[in-house]
Amino acid sequence: MVLAGCSGDPDANTNGEGKLEPAQIQKDAQKAAKAASAVRLAGTVVSKDGTYRLDMRLKASGGTGSVTTKGSTFRLLRVGDHLFLKADASWWKDKGGKGGTDTAAAKALGGKYVRVPKGDASYEQLSGFTDKDVLLDGVLTLHGSLGKGDHGETEGIRTIEIKGDDGAGGILDVSLEDTPVPIRLQRAGGAGTLTFTEWNKSFSLEEPAKGDMVDYGQQLPTS
Repeated sequence: MVLAGCSGDPDANTNGEGKLEPAQIQKDAQKAAKAASAVRLAGTVVSKDGTYRLDMRLKASGGTGSVTTKGSTFRLLRVGDHLFLKADASWWKDKGGKGGTDTAAAKALGGKYVRVPKGDASYEQLSGFTDKDVLLDGVLTLHGSLGKGDHGETEGIRTIEIKGDDGAGGILDVSLEDTPVPIRLQRAGGAGTLTFTEWNKSFSLEEPAKGDMVDYGQQLPTS
């Protein structure tokens, strides 16, 4: 090991992923991500519906964090099947659906965690931001022919790149330290960049206190 390090071997003292074929590295990264107990995902996702800036902490039982889109930020919290949305009064008034929400209702909802009914049309879309497996499965994909890129350092961690179609199909930096978890993803077609940190780091996930929570009492606005 010492001799290898002295000779400049970029895979010396690593988990060995850098010596594998890119398809195997991708498979190992996806497996490690799925097996992890928790992760923090942050960055941007560009889709046909718009650009989203995410900062979410996720684990099997739920997730919590913020989503910013179209100049507005709201917080999401899911504990089991119970999903809550928190935004200020101006969001509810101006962004809360076609025509907005009336001023009195907006003031009542602003700054509170609002329960999203499971049967509501927005539940599936919003809960997807808090579902570790759904979110990771949706973003940890490279398109086209896979190739191997450079060894380097990402977020202070030694990594190996794998690329789809020489980068046009996305670039994924995979950890060469310990478990081969994903560290950064540059999505295909300039569709955003995401970083993955705090792997397996536990965090508290509890429903809001009664004083911080309200029940909207009807279908949420569909914006």
